[in-house]
Amino acid sequence: MTMLAGTSADAFWAASLRRWNAVCWVLFAAMAAGIVLMGRPGGATCAALAFLASVALSFAVLVRFPDNPVVRPHGYLTVLVLGLGGLAFLRTSYAALFMVTLPHYWMFGRTPRASMTFLGLATGATLAGGWVRQGPSAEFFGETAVSTLIVVAVGVLIGLWAHAVVAQSAERARLIGELERTQLQLAEAHQRQGAADERERMARDIHDTLAQGFASIVVLAEAARAGLAADPARSAQQLRSIESTARENLAEARELVGSAQRRGGAVAGPVALTLRRVLDRFAEDTGLTVDAELTELDCDQQTRIALLRCTQESLANVRKHARASTVGVVLARRPYGVELEITDDGTGFAVGGSAGFGLDGMRKRLAELGGRLTVTSSVGDGTRVLATIPVSGRADGEGAR
Repeated sequence: MTMLAGTSADAFWAASLRRWNAVCWVLFAAMAAGIVLMGRPGGATCAALAFLASVALSFAVLVRFPDNPVVRPHGYLTVLVLGLGGLAFLRTSYAALFMVTLPHYWMFGRTPRASMTFLGLATGATLAGGWVRQGPSAEFFGETAVSTLIVVAVGVLIGLWAHAVVAQSAERARLIGELERTQLQLAEAHQRQGAADERERMARDIHDTLAQGFASIVVLAEAARAGLAADPARSAQQLRSIESTARENLAEARELVGSAQRRGGAVAGPVALTLRRVLDRFAEDTGLTVDAELTELDCDQQTRIALLRCTQESLANVRKHARASTVGVVLARRPYGVELEITDDGTGFAVGGSAGFGLDGMRKRLAELGGRLTVTSSVGDGTRVLATIPVSGRADGEGAR
């Protein structure tokens, strides 16, 4: 089969070759009949039939057994060149054979250069056979040479056009293949990114809920054990807080397990009451003073969760690190959106230092909603955490000062 191009262009070329093969057999039979009917004197008829038969036989073997080790494509083209030269010498059907087999130079040539080479050899053999038979006569130049060159010119044009078509088809197939591979890679990358985002979200939710709850349980348990003998009533209260926190953690765990089936944020609802319960529990567990100014706001579910998680994380940091006596919490609606401010009078810290997972988690959670987190603190001056979430549109970014 054709050596011109691979990929899907092979299918086009193979179909063209099958159709032309059928035409070739009809024309081979017609040429054989013509040679017999012309009845050349002497052995010319037999010689012409022998040349035609050798071409037809090698062609049949190549088409029927394309992988045979004897008649290879270039071997068939060599037989064709010799057959054309012989028929031209005998002045028998060489022009018809040349016309019929023109596409074969392009079908069986491994490269365009090889096709042009065999076509040139066929032209030379045809002209040489005619020259030997006719000599430098007017008949040779006016008939044999002109007709041969016209056939060759047509063959070259057809072959170059066919090569251009096949090359374009191969290039289109290559580009389509690259596009499909790129789309597949993008889909895989999108899937991997989606999985990574989901893992990060789950890790953030676990940190903001279960981990904080367990940390509270540990602190309360240590305090209850330390005061069990000296202040049994206080220890009993702390044990009740442990039980309550454990129940809340269990509810949070169930919420996380079912969150994949209930993702969304279109439903509006109040947030101040939820924050109030968190602050009351924090004050009860730690004994710290909590000053809260909570404006009742209707927020979508994602905003409510973000405000709740920021509050829980900030209070957890106060509990673990701040050594504060007073915590202030302000929830308000501003012209640019919802604002949550949490302050404490604790030891503070250097903001430029390494941020923990909690602050990074708050930043990413707010950034997903177009919001930002600003942390202001210095050693000995307490800490201020400001979370803003736009009502509509997107904020410019996020930062920590």
